[in-house]
Amino acid sequence: MRRPRWWDAHENLVLLGSLASGLCGVLFALGFVWLGDYPDKLRWTVTIFVVLPWWAFAWSARERVTAPLRTLANLLEAMREGDYSIRGRGAGDNDALGEVMTQVNAMGATLRAQRLGAVEATALLRKVMEEIDVAVFTFDAGHHLKLVNRAGERLLAQDAGRLLDRSACELGLDEYLQGASAQTLSRTFPGGAGRWGVRRSSFRESGLPLTLLVVTDLTRALREEELQAWQRLVRVLGHELNNSLTPVMSIAGSLTQLLGRQPRAEDWEQDMRDGLTVIGSRAESLSRFIGAYSRLAKMPRPRLAPVPLGPLAGRVAGLETRVKVEVRGGPEIVLRADGDQLEQLLINLVRNAADAAIETHGGVALEWRLEPAAATVRVLDEGLGLASTANLFVPFFTTKPGGSGIGLVLCRQIAEAHGGTLTLANRDDGRGCVATLQLPLN
Repeated sequence: MRRPRWWDAHENLVLLGSLASGLCGVLFALGFVWLGDYPDKLRWTVTIFVVLPWWAFAWSARERVTAPLRTLANLLEAMREGDYSIRGRGAGDNDALGEVMTQVNAMGATLRAQRLGAVEATALLRKVMEEIDVAVFTFDAGHHLKLVNRAGERLLAQDAGRLLDRSACELGLDEYLQGASAQTLSRTFPGGAGRWGVRRSSFRESGLPLTLLVVTDLTRALREEELQAWQRLVRVLGHELNNSLTPVMSIAGSLTQLLGRQPRAEDWEQDMRDGLTVIGSRAESLSRFIGAYSRLAKMPRPRLAPVPLGPLAGRVAGLETRVKVEVRGGPEIVLRADGDQLEQLLINLVRNAADAAIETHGGVALEWRLEPAAATVRVLDEGLGLASTANLFVPFFTTKPGGSGIGLVLCRQIAEAHGGTLTLANRDDGRGCVATLQLPLN
């Protein structure tokens, strides 16, 4: 590397420039004195009074230019080292140098505020990570642990000092750094056993790729959900059993008294037949209820295949003979779905719409449209509408006499099994309801 010459330095160039600006005048004055007929004492006096001020003013100009630059260099170095408390003097709007100093001071204040905000945000993040009951691990590109929170220490039953810089294989977490980014599994960790939700994502810090692994204990949440499900099941079963067993017990007691009465009434046989008929009817109703519940619990997974939506809608509309079903149609759409399940879903929706339309002598319409990532199918009726939509998808809730209360529940299960949604609401454009089914195209 070539060593810089002394006159290449900025301050020396300023000095040379200042000297050059007065060189002509100095040479003229000295030439006039030394070439004229003057005594030596006068010559040296004039030479000293010309050369010394010339040099002094040039050096002053050099320092006037370089001193503020050194000040700015010191301010920038302090900022680079993270010290934003130093400010430069002489800041003002009356000259160019003052404007530069003002902007540097403003930049220091901004960086200080940003640094304070980043420190506070980092402290908050660390505090949250320490307090949350979710194990968080960060691995580098070589799958070595770089960060773990307190929940992660409890999960692996070791403190951070023993865990950091160890490989994922040694920690038993290597299998979760590959494959699906979201998993639910049953496993026994050193800190406990149960059902766990594992999520993986990637991010960068200082330009280096890192992997974030989050392990959540699902056992408690699943147990609470299971308990709530059992409580709902017990309430529904208890309600239906009481509705059936209460009259059965009453009639059985009456029949027992009838058989024990002596002499028996002339029409006792008819009373026995009527009582047994009621008992049989309630038993049959209870059997249908249990069968319907079994259907909800045994819904098979859909077998996906190409299903043209237009012909399917036409077949469904043709099955309803009580009211006219208008097929308004739409674009040609081929879905990947289970044809049988999708047909059953639309049959139930059209049948419900027909039940509502019969009461008002209205009609039913079936239409569909294509959206960017989904197909939307709508079944519209001209019935009375719904007073409340809160319990429509609650199992065994029904507003129709003799209804089972599982039709809409089965429809929603089929829709969600296909990755779609099903909603039922009152129409905005008139009387009646609209059932909206959305199914993904892929």
